Amino acid sequence: MVTLVDGSTFCLCDHAGDVEPGTPQGLFFRDARVLSRWELRVDGQRPEPLSVLSPEAFTAQFVLRRPPRAGAADSTVLIVRDRLVADGIKETITLENLGREATAVALELQVDADFVDLFAVKEGRAGSGRAEVLVNGNELLLNDRSDRARGMAVSSSESATALPGKLSWRVVVPPGGRWQTEVLAQPTVANQRVQLPLRRGENYECSEPGIKIRSWRDTTTKLTTGNPILRSILQRTESDLGALLIRDQGRDGRAFVAAGAPWFMTLFGRDSLLTAWMALPLDTGLALGTLQQLAEMQGQRVDPLTEEEPGRIMHEIRRGPSGGLALGGETYYGTVDATPLFVMLLEQARRWGADTTVVRALLPAADAALDWIIHFGDRDDDGFVEYQRATDRGLINQGWKDSFDGINDAAGTLGQGPIALCEVQGYAYAALRARAELAAEFGDDDRAERLRDHAAELKTKFNEAFWLPERGWYAVALDGHKRPLDALTSNVGQCLWTGIVPDEQAEQLIERMASPEMDSGFGLRTLATSMGAFNPMSYHNGSIWPHDTALAVAGLLRYHHIPGAIELATSLASGLLDAAAAFGGRLPELFCGFPRTRFRTPVPYPTSCSPQAWASAAPLLLVRSFLGLEPDVPRRTLTVLPHVPAQWGRVALTDMRLGGSVFDLAVEEDRVVAKNLPDDWQLITP
Repeated sequence: MVTLVDGSTFCLCDHAGDVEPGTPQGLFFRDARVLSRWELRVDGQRPEPLSVLSPEAFTAQFVLRRPPRAGAADSTVLIVRDRLVADGIKETITLENLGREATAVALELQVDADFVDLFAVKEGRAGSGRAEVLVNGNELLLNDRSDRARGMAVSSSESATALPGKLSWRVVVPPGGRWQTEVLAQPTVANQRVQLPLRRGENYECSEPGIKIRSWRDTTTKLTTGNPILRSILQRTESDLGALLIRDQGRDGRAFVAAGAPWFMTLFGRDSLLTAWMALPLDTGLALGTLQQLAEMQGQRVDPLTEEEPGRIMHEIRRGPSGGLALGGETYYGTVDATPLFVMLLEQARRWGADTTVVRALLPAADAALDWIIHFGDRDDDGFVEYQRATDRGLINQGWKDSFDGINDAAGTLGQGPIALCEVQGYAYAALRARAELAAEFGDDDRAERLRDHAAELKTKFNEAFWLPERGWYAVALDGHKRPLDALTSNVGQCLWTGIVPDEQAEQLIERMASPEMDSGFGLRTLATSMGAFNPMSYHNGSIWPHDTALAVAGLLRYHHIPGAIELATSLASGLLDAAAAFGGRLPELFCGFPRTRFRTPVPYPTSCSPQAWASAAPLLLVRSFLGLEPDVPRRTLTVLPHVPAQWGRVALTDMRLGGSVFDLAVEEDRVVAKNLPDDWQLITP
């Protein structure tokens, strides 16, 4: 399947460019499928696909040929479909006659729409099309029978015969000649056509999405490496994040990223925050845009239906026909980890150069988030943050492993709430320390000391309650009876990332993570192979999630002084990058957790999102972690403590912007060179 995406609009199709009815394919706009059929037929037949080229995430060129006629070995008619996605579709269809005599072609584009909610499509509940089709001259008008305010208009630049369900052309192409038409598919909202940022006759580079991605590249850090595979992966990362970028034009173009195509093309609390964190070396502005957007939507009241609570950071927004009713409303707050991640990212954004005034303006939101952690998050006053859904509509599990069976013990028994996840206690610990750093910077030393003391107390309690000395790892969670759920999971790697793990526990943890039970050869499994619920083809119980592996690598390199940490980090990162290469340079949301010794290439997970924001950003976190890159703009220091794998060669960051300063950084064989670093900055190296 081919996925094209621009902002919150995306198209899923096959390798011929067709959207086939009865499949999850389609054009999706504002969380609804506005095209459920888009099939090209030549002389009544399906063209034969030759190749697909996708230079950017929002455009593709489908190269096809007319099937050879009876008695002929070859075809003389080349068909090229150039597609651009941005709020709708602009598709240029070109017929080229490579033969020596004129050829007659009957061309037909079959069109339909069902206007169903995104998640109805994902879950296979879409049913049959229900569009009301009108013919207006040579254009088709499709209207949603259940909501007349939603529709689609399809028109052609060349005169076409329009009939319900199709546009058709009968053309004669001279020898060596070509014929071309441009087809526009424009969604309609409230009976008004959406003005596409796509003009007739322009190629993808001159289109508004092309200009947007070029502008994105002009303002981001340039990451290069001597390793051609890693270099191509980083290029795809930049392209995919740029395509997933959403700008709020009502907020001075404030930027944040959609979580991922096809199923999560909207703002997500956890996903957007972690993606912005990982993308800091590329673009610090993304972190601020995400923080500002989430702060404006921060919980203000108690609402069991949406699980909104004062200070809580939302989980997701849904704008489809169902209005998010499955989770209680358009904006749903049922997540336990986005709130501490918000505070963590704010402090990181400040370190990476966020403006003092903007950070100060966000401090009340950070304080409200901490209040949520301490009061609403800690449901039984035991010092830990727990979750339990408020109604039967909410998510059963509200951490990043949010499938219904994602949290279990070593025997595979599901945990019963309220659930206190191990990595969430790490997030809370890191959030307390992050807010302490901001308090100290802004002159509130007493508050900084209180927050640090609170964090230290949490660290002690966490290690007493979650550590399993007889096993050598942390319980994935405490259940509602405070019983440790003793499964060995990848969640412990995120505990390393937040720094809540003492050195003595870290050494044993690294040994367990390095075992073949956890290290698949292509990344870290979400659940060890020896656990009762292990299934390499599951969503969260044995699969591999690139962002999760990247966070574990970052955690391991935080403990680089512990024996085995660097070696395991290198092994996990190398396996993950090999997986990325096998997927054409684009890491998917997740893939199956089979051992590399069994299958030489990673096995895809069927409904995995791709591109997916935090998977796309994972290589950036790998680069930052192996560089040991930690800027501190308020203190005017740049720390670089590299452990770069030898096969990466020279790693360079050009035009890196930190607090108004722009400079270049290069690392080769652990030698660090910084150019144009201001005189008042201190470079800290080994």
